[in-house]
Amino acid sequence: MIALLNETVLWWHWIVLGIILLILEMSSGTFIMLGLGVSAMFVGIVDLIFGTSFTMELAVWMVLSVLSVVAWFRWVKEPTVSHTGQSNYTLDTLGTVTEEIHPHMRGKVLFDTPVLGNSTWHATSRESLDKGVRIKIMDVNGQLIEVQKI
Repeated sequence: MIALLNETVLWWHWIVLGIILLILEMSSGTFIMLGLGVSAMFVGIVDLIFGTSFTMELAVWMVLSVLSVVAWFRWVKEPTVSHTGQSNYTLDTLGTVTEEIHPHMRGKVLFDTPVLGNSTWHATSRESLDKGVRIKIMDVNGQLIEVQKI
């Protein structure tokens, strides 16, 4: 079987396979087949220049295909981040005290941008904070946010 493939698979078969994979890529938009198609066309060019055997061509195509897919996922594709039901927040989100906060007691704060989907939160602090004081988030503990004066 390998001897038959060595005789019948020519360099232009790899080029045609590469073009077919590129056409399929244009209809899918995943960029996976882009690497496979370019790898097949590269193997066709190598076969045209060096006249390699089918097993060597297949091995080169598989290695290049795997490398292109790994490179795509590692360096090119941006990671998908899901924000289902929650807004973005960072610990540098600022807010204002709306209800006085005393150490080890709860008060209320209003943040400039929503934190985890809500602008108003119950908060604690290690120091007393009067109404109207500007604060920043120190830590989020479940339904309670620890804040500090800025």
